[in-house]
Amino acid sequence: MYDNIIKNSNKIMIKIGSSTITSDDGTIDKEFLDNFAMSVKYLMDHGKKVIVVSSGARIAGVSTIGKWSRKEDIHYKQALCAIGQVELMDSYRRIFNKYDLHIAQILLTKDDFDSKSRTLNIRNTLFTLLDEGVVPIINENDTVSVDEIKIGDNDMLAAYSTVVWGGDLLILLSDIEGIYDKNPSENSDAHMIHVVDDVEELEKKISIGKTSSFGTGGIATKIKAAKMVNKYGIPMIVAHGKTRDIIKEIAEGNKKGTRFIPKEK
Repeated sequence: MYDNIIKNSNKIMIKIGSSTITSDDGTIDKEFLDNFAMSVKYLMDHGKKVIVVSSGARIAGVSTIGKWSRKEDIHYKQALCAIGQVELMDSYRRIFNKYDLHIAQILLTKDDFDSKSRTLNIRNTLFTLLDEGVVPIINENDTVSVDEIKIGDNDMLAAYSTVVWGGDLLILLSDIEGIYDKNPSENSDAHMIHVVDDVEELEKKISIGKTSSFGTGGIATKIKAAKMVNKYGIPMIVAHGKTRDIIKEIAEGNKKGTRFIPKEK
């Protein structure tokens, strides 16, 4: 099952972290995005339906209008997201178009998942777009989100979205190769865990490190996301997004990243 995880999945959610979609200077990494678009095309050509959850709006806003980069006021943060979202989606549109792929933007907040009517509307929109061969790209609506309605990180946004959609697989592309038993940058004896079949037991054992400089998520949010989707019988993979052709590598059975496999009932 582990090697055929993509082969056995028809509805695949892929989340891209901030540090994956941006270069070291905070601009959109066009080389990564081109390789990713090619991978999405590869999946769709093999009959898969794909939804993307993409971070990167605020960082793209900072690189576009750097004079606000040090302002921590919530209004400036939201304004940066509004600016960066345009840059982010324009990059997706231009690059995906090279592979004859159309995209659509969906911005969500926690309130949308707490409302049955909104959840139904999300599902209907996603199914309509996918039926027409369009790739939905989801992000949190940071321009209006405050703490009370904020999901907080896109690992959990991807988990919520996967469950609402009824997805078969969630892939988190991040700046780490997978989940380690301890922080590999601080411990030379750290070992990567390739398969997790009891996420709650793993949570008790491993040492959780800090978040990256760009992202809001860390190991803790990835474990939380795994717990959510595994609860609904959905497997999850954490893998290094900057690895070229990482999606194909996983699809071809190469043991990349960490697989969270739901318990058999």
